[in-house]
Amino acid sequence: MTQLSNILLIGALAAVTLVLLAGIANMIRGGNPSRSQTLMRWRVGLQFVALLIVMGILFFRH
Repeated sequence: MTQLSNILLIGALAAVTLVLLAGIANMIRGGNPSRSQTLMRWRVGLQFVALLIVMGILFFRH
């Protein structure tokens, strides 16, 4: 169970990081503002999922 939770958490954090970097790169390039907004909304959703995973890990650890 510990290894599965670690994989889930690392995957969620990697997804958040990738979406954040993609959004920043789009803003720096001067890309479509709508795309930046969409990427930042995805980032917030993925952060929520990552937070739920952390809470689940802590809840089921005891």
